[in-house]
Amino acid sequence: MDRIRVLVIGAAGRMGREVVRAVAGQNDMTLVAAVDRAGVGRDAGSLAGLEPSGLAVTGSLLEAIARTSPEVSVDFSLPDAVMANARTTVAANVATVIGATGLTDQNLTELASLCVEQQTPAFYTPNFAIGAVLMMQFATQAARHMEAAEIIELHHATKLDSPSATAVRTAQLMAAAPGARATRPPSADHGPARGQTVSSIPVHSVRLPGLVAHQEVIFGAVGQTLSIRHDSTGRESFMPGVLLAMRKIRSLAGLTVGLEKIL
Repeated sequence: MDRIRVLVIGAAGRMGREVVRAVAGQNDMTLVAAVDRAGVGRDAGSLAGLEPSGLAVTGSLLEAIARTSPEVSVDFSLPDAVMANARTTVAANVATVIGATGLTDQNLTELASLCVEQQTPAFYTPNFAIGAVLMMQFATQAARHMEAAEIIELHHATKLDSPSATAVRTAQLMAAAPGARATRPPSADHGPARGQTVSSIPVHSVRLPGLVAHQEVIFGAVGQTLSIRHDSTGRESFMPGVLLAMRKIRSLAGLTVGLEKIL
């Protein structure tokens, strides 16, 4: 069986190191390149807490692609680099899996056009945890029946964006649900403590050390409330979704957004 040739972008970061560990444990994948602006020259396996792999981290994405001919790239780099990386990988006909945050609707529109132009698939999801995807799906169903909703998302203190992409995606899916009721804006302006409104749903962001990734959607109706919550207590929770995307992406066309599309 031919192994999938994998390139990890952001390999020295927390999520990148987790991906390196996950790929190393698969019998149908091989890590052929590791790219990061930090850790250049260091062994990718050692950085991930594994035995030395003999594969050094490089700072040049173009060089890594030219030298190793990867089939799939996985990007967990910083928000300021993700679109430039995606332009490079898609243009090089490398199927592109993106988990980095910071992509805007305009970015996704550009990426979708590039995928069609280059006939190369790309996949993006704001959250690779399968439980988080189920939380979003359940919240979308509840939005059709409950009167109002608010979202509280909690992440580690170094997360760069707020509200999180998961919270934004959840609000958008809820608002798009046929017959959605729980997306009406608050009846009165309660001031800045009410959070940021996304698709007419208040979203509250918490950033604290000790957290990983957590989200609760709270619904209210006359005489009752409903809470739907997901907690990632470790970054390994994202790896089944990442591995699934890497295995499925080469059978996709264009840009696919959302892990629910391939579950």
